Amino acid sequence: MRNVLRTITAVLLVFVVMGPLFASGAAEADDTIHIALSAPITGDWSEFGINFQRSVELAISELNAQGGILGRQVRLSVGDTQGNPQQAATLAQQWTSDPTVVAQIGPFASGPSMAMQPIFDSAGMVQLSPTASHTEYAGGSRWSFGIVGTQAGEGPFNANYAYNEIGIRNIAILHINNDWGIDTANFFTRAFEGLGGRVTRTEFYFEGESDFTAVLSTLRESGADGLFIASFYNDGAAINIQRDRLGWGVPVIGPTSLYSPQLIALGGSSVEGLFTGTGFFTPDPDPAVRQYVQSFQAKYGALPNFHAALAYDAMKLLADAIERAGSTDSEAIRSAMAETRDFPGLAGSITFTPAGDAVKGYRMLQIRNGEFVVYD
Repeated sequence: MRNVLRTITAVLLVFVVMGPLFASGAAEADDTIHIALSAPITGDWSEFGINFQRSVELAISELNAQGGILGRQVRLSVGDTQGNPQQAATLAQQWTSDPTVVAQIGPFASGPSMAMQPIFDSAGMVQLSPTASHTEYAGGSRWSFGIVGTQAGEGPFNANYAYNEIGIRNIAILHINNDWGIDTANFFTRAFEGLGGRVTRTEFYFEGESDFTAVLSTLRESGADGLFIASFYNDGAAINIQRDRLGWGVPVIGPTSLYSPQLIALGGSSVEGLFTGTGFFTPDPDPAVRQYVQSFQAKYGALPNFHAALAYDAMKLLADAIERAGSTDSEAIRSAMAETRDFPGLAGSITFTPAGDAVKGYRMLQIRNGEFVVYD
């Protein structure tokens, strides 16, 4: 009996000593609104991840200067997915086990986003991806939302330009072999063939590959008079440099993932004439876009790209949803997010479908004289 009493006394003493610490932690959590960001800060997609972080931090600094959200300052925790689905899933476990995190932005690509999704779904935490465009992502969980639009919309847009504006009738396709790349190639193919065009051959490559000469030679021999590439800017630059060396001078078109100043910096003259769609254009005269671009450039000494603008939109949208919810309760935030209508994003207005996808519009750009310009 003495041992039991001694144990009870010891436990009570622990609570007496630790009580103020628990209370202090709760008060600290109540003083701020804690947002998590998952992004590829290192690895092949680091430019995208760093721009994610910069834009979210810029949005938060603006929000905090205006009084924060619900009268509370916003703080950010950043986790590096490294572009790896397994690392992304580990981050999701970290965020959902932290009771102060109210919602998560990210990650960058569809594969890591879908790897994180079951964890956020089980925990009941909002997962807002700026750039996951796989058609099965947002609909996979009531807690998942995507604001870039899906390949179900972007694929037909690009196919229509390839067929009706550029005049391609026989096109070859090269895509990265991941969830996003497969989805992008499939939706483009379906739309292009629906217009009467012919896909002469489809090939894929694995992440980390750098020699595309053999696969480009195969695609060239298929008789294509155009090339569609579903890749990111770094691979896109390498593909075009090697295509140029082969002397295969056909029109090249690709999705929004190619819209980055780094594509031109890396690809040089080989990407001259390339077409890519986008929902955000840096020289846009819209006052909100101009203010964002100027603020981003002043703070970081670089121009933002399409994906950076989407990350900024994601943070501003999340802040708006929490304000409309009037609470940091997860269910309240999710309901407010789902009810979003005509939110004025830099990369286009945002209204969510029942599945949690944003229906977006695009404009076609072309590289001319080493610059992206709107294609007429």
